[in-house]
Formats: sequence, structure tokens, C-alpha cells
Amino acid sequence: MINPSDKAKSQIKSLITNAFAAAQEAELLPAGEPMPFIVEVPADRSHGDFSTNAAMANARVFRKAPAMIADALLKSMNLGGTYFEKCETAGPGFINFTLGSKYYSDILITANAQGADYGKSDFGGGKRVVVEFVSANPTGPMHVGNARGGAIGDCLAETLTWAGYHTEREFYVNDAGNQIEKFGLSLDVRYRQLFEDGVEMPEDSYHGQDIIDHVKAFAAINGDKYMSCDEAERKKALVAFALPQNIAGLERDLLSYRIKYDTWFRESTLHNDGSVTAIIRRLKDSGYTYEKDGALWFKAEQFGCDKDFVLVRANGIPTYIVPDIAYHYNKLAIRGFDTAINVLGADHHGYVPRLRAALQAIGIDPQRLQVVLMQMVRLINKDGEVIKASKRSGKAITLVTLLDEVPTDAARFFFNLREPNTHCDFNLDLAVEQTSQNPVYYCQYAHARICSILAKLCPGGADALTAEGLERLETAEERELIRFIGTLPDEIINSAKAMDPSGITRYALELASLFHRFYNACRCDIDDAELRNARLYLCKTVRDIMKNVLGLMKIDAPEKM
Repeated sequence: MINPSDKAKSQIKSLITNAFAAAQEAELLPAGEPMPFIVEVPADRSHGDFSTNAAMANARVFRKAPAMIADALLKSMNLGGTYFEKCETAGPGFINFTLGSKYYSDILITANAQGADYGKSDFGGGKRVVVEFVSANPTGPMHVGNARGGAIGDCLAETLTWAGYHTEREFYVNDAGNQIEKFGLSLDVRYRQLFEDGVEMPEDSYHGQDIIDHVKAFAAINGDKYMSCDEAERKKALVAFALPQNIAGLERDLLSYRIKYDTWFRESTLHNDGSVTAIIRRLKDSGYTYEKDGALWFKAEQFGCDKDFVLVRANGIPTYIVPDIAYHYNKLAIRGFDTAINVLGADHHGYVPRLRAALQAIGIDPQRLQVVLMQMVRLINKDGEVIKASKRSGKAITLVTLLDEVPTDAARFFFNLREPNTHCDFNLDLAVEQTSQNPVYYCQYAHARICSILAKLCPGGADALTAEGLERLETAEERELIRFIGTLPDEIINSAKAMDPSGITRYALELASLFHRFYNACRCDIDDAELRNARLYLCKTVRDIMKNVLGLMKIDAPEKM
């Protein structure tokens, strides 16, 4: 079923095209092929519901003032059989169209007919997209930045799916490289401390309680058995014991945050299957490498980067970016995703052009890698003071302790409330308030309020409501709410194109606000049966759409609060 908003734009294009032809036939305009024009929603709705620049775009073609062209088009236009009840010129030659009641009726009928699928489209054409997000270091717990990245990445993946893309979620497990070396060293030192005096913990190692817990559990099983082994063997055994537990913990904690990945991709596989070696060879074959001081360098400056960078150190060990290049080559060339989207912290801004340059050197269109850079998070209280420790445990706040402090619904909503490239102040006190000041509570309350209204006024059940009398929904509050309902498919598409799912969160807030405004202005418990039915039909539509939108964000839509 075609979305009425798209149908309205299509009707305007046909009206204008036909009006050009009619005006030329009536000799109101000279012969000539009209230039393309745009149809948009004007900022000031008092000028109409849609506007076009067709007259101005064709001033040069017809050698007439835009106002004269607009007047000729209006004289040649017939609105019969369309959604529009009025068409007029404004300003230097804009043509504005005002919608009639059938448009508003069709919006509600379409939304109800599509039900849980309302808002979905085939815009993406089934193109394959992989969204990689969180990918926290498996050597320790996830922090609140990971919590924001999780909410953004998961909602973005779902938004892309609604917009017609084939979307997969992926976690890149950094189970190789320097951080695993440091993890093994930290475990080894803590293990030796259990059985030897005077063993000092290096300053640049991991000092968390989780390291101590791991070695105690390891010692409970193995005792001092590994004290007689050489250091390399002992580290290997400790990492083999602790790392799988950490990775399983990441998966468990993210599931509690309602995030389920399609793929957990391990960096170690790239080393074990020869992918890292193969990517170095590809980069050499590209002609964009050179040797200097015993190291292998990449000619990044030739791709617009600020400086060249090292691929392989003089000791023969690849730098961190090489497996990353191999990983993205795997996604885009081997597994064949059309686009790879990474949600990364803003501190990666210099890393992105380097990675794109390397991909371009080996024949991958760099625009197939898209990156959402996410700014930092501050946890604050109602007085604006920064909070660094959990009220309950007194420890630094991680994803797990955050979800002990605030509901998952609030965490996901708050972290996706602002554009990713803006700083995020997460108000812990507001997140637990059950008032209209809490934005997630405000949206959930709107849904629960409608459920209560329908339960009270529709004894036969809301599904028994019909589309009769919808043309009587004529107040400003009714029409503004219905018009906003009609924008959902476009909002989802625009959020997908911008890779910014915060638009979905803001849509939910605006929908709640417009509903409350409508309900306060337009009584539903009235004697006029036809108008009562129409208003309740509108209520039911808002209820279902709010559930859709909150569901897209994996936020509950309670029926009672």
C-alpha cells in the first residue's frame, strides 16, 4: 500500500507536469521542456502542506518571471481526484498546496491496515549492511560509553531494517594483540602474588578486581601447578581460562541490555587463517607502501591523510591497524556486504581516514565504510553534578551497574535521545522519575493512557472501531496529529540515510506531545457516535504507532502505569 504522503507528492508532480502541458497548449506559456523541480513541506504550515519551486526553476526556460509562470500553472491545473482542496501562489513564485480531508482519512486507514508494519519501506532495496558496535575490549567490563554505543548501534541497525536494508549486527572481539598481552601479564602477576611475596604489579597493567577474581578461580582449580611452568605457558593457560569467561560475560550483559548480535567475529581468526599476512601482501602489491628504518609504511598522504603510517614495525610485528584492514576487507570483499557501518568513539576521528585510505589502495570503494562517531557520556544528577560511582556499590559505573541503577527502557531511550556527534549528559535522577519530565515515561504514559481510554470507551474492543466519519476530524489538533503520523515512513528513511536513529526517539516524544494536546482539546466521550468513533480510531492508531516506534528501539510499551 502506497504511503499517502508519497502519494501526495506524486500527485503534485503529476499536477505540475500536466499543468505545464496544458498552459503551453493554451499558449499561456511558450514551448519548451520544463526543468526538474522539487516538492517539499514548507517550514511555515500556514503557507500550505506542500510547496514546489516549479515556477522559479523554469524562469530561464520560459523567459518569464516566476510569478507569471506560477499564475499560468494555476490557471491550467485541475485538483479533482487528488488529495488537495486548494492551491495558491506565494512569495516570488512558490506554489503551495493544501490537503483535504481524504488525505487525513487515508493516513489513518493506511496506518491501521499496515499495523505493526506501518513505517516500514523498501527504500534500502535489500542491500546488505553490517553494523559493528560496542566491540568492547574483552579484557574488562563495559563502561557507559559502550552503553551509549550499544543503544545507538542497535537502534540504527533496526532502523535500517525498517528502511528496507538487510541488516546484521556484529561484535568484533579483540582477542589478539597488545591488550591480550597485557591481560596475560596482569593475570600472571596476580597469580604469582598468590604464592610468592614481593611480586609487584606493573603500573601499565590491568588493576581491576576482575583480574583478581579470575586468578583466584583459576587457583581454586589448579592450585600452584602453573608456578613451575615457564611464563609463556602460564600466561597462555591463564588467558585461555579467563578470556572465554569475559567474552561470555560481554554477551550475557549485552543480552540483558536487549542486544543480540548475529556474529561475534574474533580478531584471532584473521591471524590464524593468514588474513593479516594476505592483507600486507595486497598492500605491498598496490604500490602504496615503502620501507623506512626497517619498517613497512603506507603512503597515506597520497589519499589525503595528514601523514603516512606504519603497517609493520621493524621487529616484524604488524601494527594494530593491519588486522583492522583485514577485518574490513573480510566484511566488504569476502562476505560481500554492500556497506559496513561502525559506531565508534569520537577519539577515532583520525583513524577513519587511514582505514579508508588503505581500503581504497586495495580496490575497495572507501565510501562503503561508513562511520558514526559518538561523543562522550557524562553521568549527572538532578543538580548537574557529575557522578562517577554507583550509589549501591560505590564502584565506578559500568554498563552492568548502570542497569542496576536505572531501568533498561530509560537507558536505551536516554542514550539515543541526542545525535551521536553531540555530548550526552545522562541524568540518573531523571531516568528513574515517574513524571512527564522523564521523556521515556512521557512516551510510555501516552501509550498506557490510550489503552485506558480504549478500554473504557470501546467495550466491544478497539478492533471493532471502523473508518466511518474520519473526514470529520477537522480540528487543528486532530489534523496536526494525523499529519505527523503520516511522516513516520519518511522519518525512518531519513534516519537511516543520516545514520542517526535519534530521529526515531524524537518522533516518539513528538507523537506523545501531539496526542496529549489533541486529547486535551478534543473530547472522546461524547454523544455524537460517528465523531466519537473517529476520535477513538485516531487514538487506536496513535497507540499502535507508539508501540511500533518504542518497539523499534526495544523499549516496552506498557498498557498500565
